[in-house]
Order: sequence, then C-alpha cells, then structure tokens
Amino acid sequence: MLNLKDQSLLRDSGYIAGEWVGADSGKQFDVFNPATGEKITSVPDMGGADARRAIDAAESAWAEWRAMPARKRSKLLRAWHDLIKANAEDLALIMTSEQGKPSKEAFGEILQGASFVEWFAEEAKRIEGDIIVPAANDRREFVLKQPVGVVAAITPWNFPSSMITRKISPALAAGCPVVLKPAEDTPLSALALAELAHRAGFPKGVISILPASHGAEVGAEFTSNAKVRKLSFTGSTEVGKLLMRQSADTVKKVSLELGGNAPFIVFDDADIKAALSGAMTMKFINAGQTCICANRILVQDGIYDKFVEQMQQAVANLNPGHGVEEGVNMGPLINQKALDKVEGLVADAVDQGAKVVHGGKRHALGQTFYEPTVLTEVSTDMKVFSNEIFGPVAGLYRFSSEEEAVKLANDTPYGLAAYFYTQDMGRLWRVGEALEYGMVGANEARFTNEIMPFGGMKESGIGREGSKYGIEEYLEAKYLCLGGI
Repeated sequence: MLNLKDQSLLRDSGYIAGEWVGADSGKQFDVFNPATGEKITSVPDMGGADARRAIDAAESAWAEWRAMPARKRSKLLRAWHDLIKANAEDLALIMTSEQGKPSKEAFGEILQGASFVEWFAEEAKRIEGDIIVPAANDRREFVLKQPVGVVAAITPWNFPSSMITRKISPALAAGCPVVLKPAEDTPLSALALAELAHRAGFPKGVISILPASHGAEVGAEFTSNAKVRKLSFTGSTEVGKLLMRQSADTVKKVSLELGGNAPFIVFDDADIKAALSGAMTMKFINAGQTCICANRILVQDGIYDKFVEQMQQAVANLNPGHGVEEGVNMGPLINQKALDKVEGLVADAVDQGAKVVHGGKRHALGQTFYEPTVLTEVSTDMKVFSNEIFGPVAGLYRFSSEEEAVKLANDTPYGLAAYFYTQDMGRLWRVGEALEYGMVGANEARFTNEIMPFGGMKESGIGREGSKYGIEEYLEAKYLCLGGI
C-alpha cells in the first residue's frame, strides 16, 4: 500500500458514466513499480465492450454538456484544477511509484498538468466565431465554433498525468465528452485524476477512463465507432499511423503527437555553461524517456573536446535510484523492453566505432536501471542517429559549419523539437527558421508550458496541444447564412 494521505486516490476500478466499475470480461492486470519490481495493485483489463459502453455514455452526455454555459464548464474545470493542486503530493507519489521518475520531477509534472486545466478553464469562455461582411445586403453571414463531439484519447506512460490533462481539458472546455485509455504501465495516475474529477462534480459520462493491458482492442473500438468524432493520440509514430488509417473509414478528426529525434546543436560561439545545463536537462530528464529529449547532440569542432569533458563530469554527478529516495535525480526505464532497446542501441554504436566515456551498461541497482551514458565520435550511420533512444544515453556528434549542422539536424523524418545555442544574433534567426521542427528552443531548453502550442511537423504528428490553438482541435467551424433580411 502506498503511503498516501488520501488512500481513496489509489483506485483499482475503471471509471465509466460516473461509476467505478470492473471490466465486462472480469479480467484484471497488475501494475508494478519499475524501480523495485513490486506489485502496487491490480486494475480492470478493459476491452471493446467496455469502450462501447463508455462511448455510449459520452454520446448520451454530450447534448447536456455542450449546451451547458461556458462559464459553468469553466467553473467545473477550475474545481478540478484546485483539487489536483490540493492533492499534488499524493498524485506525485502515485506517479513515482508506477512510472519511476524522481519525486521532484513527478511533483513538477502534477503542477504542469494542473496548469493545463486552469488555462482551458479560462479558454472555455473565449470560444468566439466571426461576423462576416455579407456578400449581399439581404443576408447576414456568420462563423460559429461548435464542439466536434465525443472524443477518444490515448495517452503515454512517460507523462501519465500532464498528457491527460493536456487532452481532456480543452475537450471539456470546448463542450466535448472524453473517453480515455491511459498507458498500460501507468493507469493509476489517470484513475486518480478521474477520482478528483468525480469530486469536482462533472456530469456522468463526460469523463471515462479505461485501463487496458493491450490497447489494440480499445483502440479499434475508438477508431471504428461512428459516435467518436475526434481521436487524440500521443505515442509512437508506428501506432499513430495505424490509428490514422483505422480512423479513415469514419473520417474522424485526429490529433497525433508522435515520435521525435530532437537535435541539440551547440555552436562554437555558444555560452557553454548554459548549453551544458540545457543538454543535461533535455537529455536526462525522466531518464531520457521523453519525445522532446535531446536525441542527437551536435557540437561544433572548436569546442567539441571541451564540451565532452564538461558533460562527462556533469553526468558523473547524476544519482540514479528509487524516485522516493533523497537525492535521487534519475529513475529507471519503464520496463524490460525499454532496457533491451537502449542496450541494443549502445552496442550497435560501439560496434561501429563510438567511444563510451561514461556509463554504457546496465546499472548495479538492477531492475530496469541503466547507467547515464555518454558516447563520443558518434556517426550518422549508427542506429542512435535515426532511432529515438528513449533512455539516458547522450550521443555527441561533430560538425564543422552552420550549414552542416542544419543539414544533420533536418536529416530525419521527424520534426517535433529542436534546440540550438549561439550568441550570434543573425544565426539565431537563420537557424531558427531553417530547422524543420514544430518547436525550437534557441538558447533555451525548458520551454514547455500551458501557453505554448505543443506539436510537430512531418512524421512527428498533426495538430497542437496547449495554448490558444489547443482548443481549436476540438471545435468545428460552422458557416451560417441568414437570408431574407
């Protein structure tokens, strides 16, 4: 049993139509702590029948929810926000226990997740259309913004709280009910948020949470059910493409936040201290398990050796361990499959000539811990260049010119996030505009917040989350012409 102040936040049931329920099949699956291997609890293993039931409940709730005044929807979101903040310590402990990230990181994610709820509570009152200058004097022409309908959402395990609020909050603000399937590794954070939404007073059917150990059956129902008018997914590009194909038959509106292969460019004229700090943050946060992690660190020849030396020293100060322990600043990988992948990528790089200057193997802590690792002399023909690492492995590449750096950075089918450091004002504009990414940090690595549009280009996805643009993903623009004036 987790040492929570409020034990009722640790739920072991699904949430459909305002009720805590088991799976129709009666099946369950276990949730484990990746740092210790210990079982936390068991939750219902929901499938297609459960998804249909939740979708039907959402469809039934939609008419009342979309007709509710925006100010009232806003108040419910605000109440949910306040409950999340009031229970932040317990929510962080749940997250650390099922996902592994250090307590400080988990607490920060809870607060960031709450910020999305707060932001869209306000945006609910700012959904505005347009009055168009009429084409003739006998008519009046308008554009109305209306909710798209029932939303199905699928979220990942690496940010099991903020990814949920970033999807649910704008949907609810727009007037759409939501059915959500959280990642199988981290359902407890989602269920805790559902408990707080229940306390906040959301009507039955407006929010449903479906834990499932194998998402294909639930995903197939989401994509094939005509009552679902919008699908929002965060996860791998491979699965995103599949869901997009499956959604084509019912022509759903889709938002996809998919894989990344973020370059982190350090030019000769950069503030090395600032660049190193940014690289350490964006490489090792969440043990490297984020879609916007610095996947390829490109360092210009003139400072390459100096940067390697300083990064090696900084990485040596990292302290992996169980996230609830004092002083730990890096947790484990999520599961054995993730550990095997990282191990394979490092082995491939070493076989092709990369040098391990720190780490490079499984950690003595056991379980799914991997040593924070620095690889030098990495080249473009190694798998670490083209694959999303999703682990604590920093691969450093040399480059000579600005043109070469931009070419290397853009040499990927992905386009989610990119970072670069320079003190040249002209280069700030040139490189910032040349990088083919949806989000670019220039001399700044920590840029995620509720006011920015989060999303990518190319095979990194479709649509934006957060910001004033995020609510547009859940709205339809309707043209209305009034004749006979």
